[in-house]
Amino acid sequence: MRHSSQHLTPELFVAEFTPTGSLRQKVGAKGRVHIDRPLHFLVLHRSDEPALSVARRIATNSPAYIVWEPEDDHAAAAALHEVVAAMRSNFGEVLIVSLFDVSAPETPADAPYLPQFRVVIGSDNDNGATRAATALANAMEEVEIDLRRCGVERQTLPYFEPAVSDLVNEEPGLSHVSFGLPPVHRAPGGAIYPQLFRDLANAGGDALLRAACAFIAEGRGSAPAHYRSLGRSALLAAALSADRKLDKIARSYDFLLSVSPINTAEAMTDFLVGGAVGPPNFHYRPLTVDPDATKRRLYAIDLSKLEDPLLENLLSEKRREIDHQLTMLSARNTPKFRPASMLLYGGVDAALLAAAHDVLGAAPPKRPARGEMLGADDISAAGSALIANYTSFDERFAPAVEVRDDLAAGLMVSGGKLLVSRDTKLARHRLDALLAHEVSVHLLTWFNGSLQPLSAFRTGLAGYEGLQEGLGVFAEYAVGGLTTSRMRMLAGRVVAVDAMLNGADFAECFRLLSDEFSERTAFNISARVYRSGGLAKDLIYLQGFKAVIDLVASGTSLDFCWLGKIAPAHAPLIEELLQRGLLRPPRLIPEFMTRPDTKARIARLRGRTSLGSILNEE
Repeated sequence: MRHSSQHLTPELFVAEFTPTGSLRQKVGAKGRVHIDRPLHFLVLHRSDEPALSVARRIATNSPAYIVWEPEDDHAAAAALHEVVAAMRSNFGEVLIVSLFDVSAPETPADAPYLPQFRVVIGSDNDNGATRAATALANAMEEVEIDLRRCGVERQTLPYFEPAVSDLVNEEPGLSHVSFGLPPVHRAPGGAIYPQLFRDLANAGGDALLRAACAFIAEGRGSAPAHYRSLGRSALLAAALSADRKLDKIARSYDFLLSVSPINTAEAMTDFLVGGAVGPPNFHYRPLTVDPDATKRRLYAIDLSKLEDPLLENLLSEKRREIDHQLTMLSARNTPKFRPASMLLYGGVDAALLAAAHDVLGAAPPKRPARGEMLGADDISAAGSALIANYTSFDERFAPAVEVRDDLAAGLMVSGGKLLVSRDTKLARHRLDALLAHEVSVHLLTWFNGSLQPLSAFRTGLAGYEGLQEGLGVFAEYAVGGLTTSRMRMLAGRVVAVDAMLNGADFAECFRLLSDEFSERTAFNISARVYRSGGLAKDLIYLQGFKAVIDLVASGTSLDFCWLGKIAPAHAPLIEELLQRGLLRPPRLIPEFMTRPDTKARIARLRGRTSLGSILNEE
């Protein structure tokens, strides 16, 4: 439909473009123009009810838009005139997309049916507009929201917002497409269904970028390799601010140190001397945060102003993960801790438990030849030497190495530090593997993530731990140091978590593991799993390793894994952010990935996904 209106003479508007061609400026009292960079298209939307308008949300998520309210009609006309003139000076021809909300039908609150899920698309008849409208329609026809497939109504003339239709018609070199969004997100009484609102806005925004890409491909320049590269290429201050606030909260406590005992060695001695009955008497550090007060700060962060659904989703996921961690801290050493840990790590499914038993069955217990043993000082010196090797490539890579008296035996990474327990004794043949795990995976991805525009890639996107630990175990395999004993231990952790989640107490789990492991190993596995009341985290090592092996076996490159701390589910989002220039390729790559023997082992993994079949002999 072509909207008629009284011709308005544009007010004076001076567009203050930056040297890079970006623009973000007020339009009248309540409007705004935003141009991310020089682009072939511009989105327009005039709102009567901004808070309820899904069309406005799609517009403000776009990389180039003008939005306004009725009282700013004159100002919008002026801004449109200036912006279109600048765009045409860059590209000659420009696509204008008018977004509007289809009027909601009168529906009784108790009606046994939902509003029709159908978008309305109109266009001019020039080739560019026609091709853009067709791409838009095709994209929306693929959308399914709340179990309903989207329908498309095509119109021969586009809709234009009041106050600018005459001005747009007078501008040469413009192609016009209109996009009407159905009110499926509107609830009776004027409220909205928030999930439907987000889903429709995300689907509509994605389809709009497809339309813009099709317009460019219609002889107007070189179309991008991926339509999503047309999305936002700069972060708004709101996104950077929200990210900084989330990062500050995430760094205000150390989750693993907070839930890990400080007297594991002493507790083991007392437990064994006492006949291995009853729970050990573990001691913990005092909490450094008030979980309830921290949650109030967490949810005071406004993510609704990011104008980027992908980033809003990533940061929302991270906020929920922090929320779950704080819930666990508040429930530490209570019966509520165990189920709370499943919010983060889930449970042991049948396939993972079967894989664990596969490993234990393929590698029967035996006493390893320990050889030369290294202490904490030797291990920290070797860690510092490997760090220095990376520092020679980039001097900014300079993590600290600390020998600590308050940790259980072993190595761990906390933030940008490598922590070595004073009680650690390590066979020399395991040193390369554990440093590859801790330094070349955990510290390296922390460093690469710290170079990304968003600090969430350093502290870790939601669910990152599974892939991180899987990559760590993969690093051990890649350097030839993933021993039978190590794989058995990871499998034992899965068995222990499964027992814990099914109600076994500490002593019962210890006895179960004693059939497969030494008393010391059985205790240490049980201590990890039962810390703070029952932590399901230890299932992710074998689970993550299996996920990485499946990636490699299928021929998938691991390059995306090194740019920060991410989860496998983020792979397509990472690709989009790279296309949009919002992420940087990893600065450092694990040195073990360049070794000839590593490449040979990776080649042998093609098509082999059974964990039992890839064990290395000690």
